[in-house]
Amino acid sequence: MVVLREALAAAQAYRGAAQAALTARLAKQPIDREQRAAHGFAWVATTVAALEAVLEWCESGQNSNPLDAKIAVLAFAEGIGQFVGGLPMGQNEIFRPADLGLGSDARALAGACAGLLDADHATMRADVAAALADGNWPSETLRDADLDSIRNQFRRFTDAEIVPHAHRWHLANDLIPDGTVQAMADLGTFGVCIPEEYGGLGLSKLVMCIVTEELSRGWIGAGSLGTRSEIAGELIATGGTHAQKAQWLPRIASGEILPTAVFTEPDVGSDLGSLQTRARQDASGEWAIEGAKNWITHAARSDLMTLLARTLPDAKGYAGLSMLLVPKPRGTETDPFPADGMSGSEIGVLGYRGMREYALQFDGMTAPADALLGGEEGQGFKQLMRTFEGARIQTAARSVGVARRALELGLDYAAARKQFGKAIVHFPRVADKLAMGLVDFVVARELSYAAARAKDGGKRCDIEAGMAKLLAARAAWSIADASLQIHGGNGYALEYEISRVLCDARILNIFEGAAEIQAQVIARGLIEGRN
Repeated sequence: MVVLREALAAAQAYRGAAQAALTARLAKQPIDREQRAAHGFAWVATTVAALEAVLEWCESGQNSNPLDAKIAVLAFAEGIGQFVGGLPMGQNEIFRPADLGLGSDARALAGACAGLLDADHATMRADVAAALADGNWPSETLRDADLDSIRNQFRRFTDAEIVPHAHRWHLANDLIPDGTVQAMADLGTFGVCIPEEYGGLGLSKLVMCIVTEELSRGWIGAGSLGTRSEIAGELIATGGTHAQKAQWLPRIASGEILPTAVFTEPDVGSDLGSLQTRARQDASGEWAIEGAKNWITHAARSDLMTLLARTLPDAKGYAGLSMLLVPKPRGTETDPFPADGMSGSEIGVLGYRGMREYALQFDGMTAPADALLGGEEGQGFKQLMRTFEGARIQTAARSVGVARRALELGLDYAAARKQFGKAIVHFPRVADKLAMGLVDFVVARELSYAAARAKDGGKRCDIEAGMAKLLAARAAWSIADASLQIHGGNGYALEYEISRVLCDARILNIFEGAAEIQAQVIARGLIEGRN
């Protein structure tokens, strides 16, 4: 590990040079004029953070699994190779050292890591792929018996209750069955982080990551069902009145209440300060809601909306926004929106099914007088911001689960499919896809866990959460794409599960903060010295 420690120090120095170069540029230009440079720096910093997490994971295993060291070496060789040659921010956006004037720094990095970069890793990749084909995976223990037990419990549940049915549910655009939702509730899925005094398990964000990862491995819809409860639970637990906590948290934790997040509008995605939906109190104190919302997940079957609306029309931007807890009757297949003053239409989507997406219209729908979260107007955006860290960490975990399922499908197909007299897993280009997919999976997983631990430590971690979400979403998409390629033409057929996983993976770079937003948050935060 000495070589990797030295390589990490060189990578950290390169990150420092990138930060200094960006700081100098931003002294002359606003960050929006320097997005390529700023976001490239964010990707550099994210990659260094991932290498730090991987090295810590590898060293903690104390050579108990021979695969771990090979995964770490390949991760470092690839990461540093991208620093020197070009770091992919998107399919056709490669951040080059010259984009920040880092040519000499990149050459110095290459010189410091020459042994790592000049080595031929073909044999190591082949060994990793062969180990996978033999059923051997790198270490996943969290070195805590309780945490490992939770993982095993949810993995068994997912293998029994989600994996055998998910593709059929997806193809039929079915909702996750009520019986499955209840079984998830019985396991404590919806109350993982809700305090014990309000009926939850009171566990950590790291546990949330494990649960979400395992459920999402079966189907992203299953892992995402918990996200609705996580967002609502954290909103109420951190911003609600004592009465609101007592009213809603126990019922969310038990699964009796299925919440949905109602934030986005037709012409407003990331720019929440421009929201137009309004809520006004009448003489009785009730709130009347007017406006339109878009891309609302699980809107019909939900029982409670956490709805962001403008209640102070004279206050500009975020200052006029308030969060309302709006109860609604649960919809059915024949009558999805039975509440007066509320209507909706389903948005057809490629993937991320199981809860369905909706466009909503509010025409005077009423909410009770005590619906205002925390009992204070104008705090909605601040209240929502407190949930962003947890939601983005959870989305990173969803990405990790999707990535693992894609890798499993590619591996199974490559082992079973025979061409030219042998299983295609033995062809180097196929083996390389599996080996490097495994590397990307482990890197994403360990960075996600690092972000969860930072959150559990009580520190501000919007940067760490953004990094985890940014990297894990890219990993899920690249692994799913590679797995479909392994399937060849069959991967393009709807009957094969990988076709669904590819569609599910694509959304991960968009929701809960698009990749470009994450990069902006990371770059700005690091330049400002946050966290």
